[in-house]
Amino acid sequence: MSQHALSDRQVDNELRKMTAFIKQEAMEKAREIEIKANEEFEIEKSKIVRQETDAIDSQYEKKFKQATMSQQITRSTVSNKTRLKVLGARQEMLDNIFQDAAKKLSDGTKDKAKYQKILKGLILEGFYALNEPKLQVQARKKDNDVVKKAIDEAAKEYKKEVGRDVDVTISESNPLPEGSAGGVVIVSGNGKIDINNTFETRLDLLKDSSAPAVREALFGKNPNRKFFD
Repeated sequence: MSQHALSDRQVDNELRKMTAFIKQEAMEKAREIEIKANEEFEIEKSKIVRQETDAIDSQYEKKFKQATMSQQITRSTVSNKTRLKVLGARQEMLDNIFQDAAKKLSDGTKDKAKYQKILKGLILEGFYALNEPKLQVQARKKDNDVVKKAIDEAAKEYKKEVGRDVDVTISESNPLPEGSAGGVVIVSGNGKIDINNTFETRLDLLKDSSAPAVREALFGKNPNRKFFD
């Protein structure tokens, strides 16, 4: 037997050492694998949590934007409806004012002296606008007498200012309807041009020209209005 041969006990010891070493290596390897697996698990878990959080944030942001937009649309709709109601109410009030004025137009013909003065101004305005030597005046038949006097006065003043006569007749074939509130229509000699100075037409003109001032007097200045007459 060789001097260096191992006894059975020594062999057993060596085997135990080798077994212990292999077992230790295996345990350390298993621990490394477990640690790495835990790390990868935590990384993956964090990734999933982050993705889910981002998705929730995105959904919340989307819903928040939708809610904000819906709120803005609702607010705008309510604001527009309110504005239209206010404008409608104001317009209705203005219409009522001018309707009441229209009902009272004929009151201006009751005082004959004042009515004659008004007619003179309306007729004279037609003289200057048409500037023709021969004209016709349309009026209500019941106003013929006061209209004749107004024509005479207007013709005198016209001659004084312009220096020439004007031949004016009252139209018997085409008078203003008796339902008219008053006033006159001055017609050119060829009948193609006329100046409508009836009370109704003058009120319509007044309505168009004075409506902004009436609105301002009733409701105050419009902050959105940029241009003024």
